[in-house]
Amino acid sequence: MRRLGSVQQKIPCVFLTDVKEEASRKRERQQFQVVATENVNPVALEANIDCAFATEKLDGTCCYIALYQGQPYLWARLDRKPNKQAEKRFKKHQHIHKSCKDFPWNVEEDFKTVPETWIPAHRVKYNNGHPIPDEHGHIPGWVPVEKSNKQYCWHSSVVDYEVGEALVLKPSCDDEDMLEITAVPLADLQEQTLELIGTNVNGNPYGLGSKKQPVHFLVPHGSIQIRNPPPVNFQQLCSWFQENSEGRVEGIVWHCNDGTLIKIHRHHLGLRWPDGETRLANRPVLIRLEGTVDAYNSGEGLFSSFFPLNGQRLSRLQDVRYEL
Repeated sequence: MRRLGSVQQKIPCVFLTDVKEEASRKRERQQFQVVATENVNPVALEANIDCAFATEKLDGTCCYIALYQGQPYLWARLDRKPNKQAEKRFKKHQHIHKSCKDFPWNVEEDFKTVPETWIPAHRVKYNNGHPIPDEHGHIPGWVPVEKSNKQYCWHSSVVDYEVGEALVLKPSCDDEDMLEITAVPLADLQEQTLELIGTNVNGNPYGLGSKKQPVHFLVPHGSIQIRNPPPVNFQQLCSWFQENSEGRVEGIVWHCNDGTLIKIHRHHLGLRWPDGETRLANRPVLIRLEGTVDAYNSGEGLFSSFFPLNGQRLSRLQDVRYEL
């Protein structure tokens, strides 16, 4: 499995952005909209984006595999955010200065508490030993997904800590057009970030599973290649998203040769998401779970549900169903 850039921080847009004072298409209760201009971001030019590896931006929630209590564990994204008083001061600063920069944070007092197991994401900056927020006022971080925590039950459904494996959706090694649902050792995924997608994540834009039969997978970041990406040009990207079958995606993430990650989201271009059928949901899929029935017979998570489907090929990912 090709290992590309790990998503530990907010990824910059391929174009310079502007803020419009109108309701966000992406986030409820957000009364401003971040939109792309037609000017390419200098960060993208410096990273030589024209030679970058283009991959599908997935619509789910970010996860991370790292050690916890001596074994590889799934970690859920949890950004440390300002409390109400600090948020109010921060928004006032933004309104007056039209910028997030130079806001005087008090890291010890301005932020909500997080679990003791919380860790800051890689490349978070520090001041006097304390992690400091990014330009959005958040401190990106992670918490381990423990089976006892019901808040992360859908995360838990895709890992089996006893067997030490994760339920992963990735391109098939045998056929680049085919996706594959398989069990991957957590140790093989260590220090990678992945996207959790499925029935109960972000409104389920891929139409996976149902309320009675929820379906979730982990997808390694950078694993779903866009084979014929459009040039980095505002109008050509708009046309590609609207007219090309490969463009039925939430966005593109470019993995540059120097490790820089750059993205474009449909909302940056004023385009709807989701908008009809998605490319991912309509790709063919093979279910390939090696091992024995006994290994996945604990009844926890999705492994035991998917094991009887081992070897099945389906014409569309969204047709995946299992017996209750």
